[in-house]
Amino acid sequence: HIIDLEKTVAMLEKAYSFVRQVADDGGYILFVGTKKQAQEAIEEEAKRCGMYYVNQRWIGGTLTNFATIQSRIDHLVRLEDQQAKGEFSRLPKREALKLEEGILRLNRQMGGIKAMTSLPAALFVVDTVKESIALAEAGRLGIPVVAIADTNSNPDEIDYPVPANDDAIRAIKLICSKIADAVLEGKAGQAFMTAEAAAQEGAAEAETAEPAQPAVVISEEQ
Repeated sequence: HIIDLEKTVAMLEKAYSFVRQVADDGGYILFVGTKKQAQEAIEEEAKRCGMYYVNQRWIGGTLTNFATIQSRIDHLVRLEDQQAKGEFSRLPKREALKLEEGILRLNRQMGGIKAMTSLPAALFVVDTVKESIALAEAGRLGIPVVAIADTNSNPDEIDYPVPANDDAIRAIKLICSKIADAVLEGKAGQAFMTAEAAAQEGAAEAETAEPAQPAVVISEEQ
């Protein structure tokens, strides 16, 4: 199968508009790509646009069993807090080392979703075959999926497919970058709307605060 580049551009524009709208509505996108070729771009671009990411291993139940994942994240945050306060120094060396290794392991697994307190509004996925569990979980919960669709992908599993080679690092970087740009554009629109709403509210309050001036009527005698 040969990927039609014109189709790729058209589908990328469609995905871009969707992601921009999600961000404009205040929603979050979870970037997912655990294959070696995608790991760096997924992390860099998700961080650049302030979104969450999974780039090491998808833990089964990340979406469908989010409460359990959240409790593991809470455990990680508590450990980091104890470490920052110097509480590990009071423990036997071997025990402290074990806890430090646990922090590193948990951060590798869940560092990209540490601040995620609720389910994402959408997923952006690189390699739908490798990330089939993530796709299945999103499908079960009705979470829309934007994904790079290679020739071996099933487009029926993807709401916004972008036809491209999901093994080519340059293609992955380019599409990840465009999705991040869409997020940033949407967030900028949201910030503008919030500022505009605040300005209108302030103007309305100022109008109510000012006492109304009585109208002066001058009558002309005939």
